[in-house]
Amino acid sequence: MVADSDSNIAWHRVQLKKNRAELKALETARFTMGEIASSKRNGQTQKAVVELKRKIAQSERVIADHDKRTRRPLGTDLQSLSNGSWSHWDAYTSQQQRKAGPRTPGRG
Repeated sequence: MVADSDSNIAWHRVQLKKNRAELKALETARFTMGEIASSKRNGQTQKAVVELKRKIAQSERVIADHDKRTRRPLGTDLQSLSNGSWSHWDAYTSQQQRKAGPRTPGRG
């Protein structure tokens, strides 16, 4: 995993890993030990599973949003690199430029 300069994103990556491991442990324990459907513990376990899934989804959204904003061009051939806008690596900016109209080939 690449080190993040944004501490918020780094925190979400750690939380994502931790919450996924905790969810896996809860679900594994639930199926290996078994639980009675009407037990009070089953309700608590189900609430914990729902909460972990919510936290995981939130962290995934934050990380995905960050990755979209900071993603570098994926193509490494000369043609792909020359067509890309190097002034901004922001995926949102690139999409807005495409919507504005076609660029004249050879001009950048």
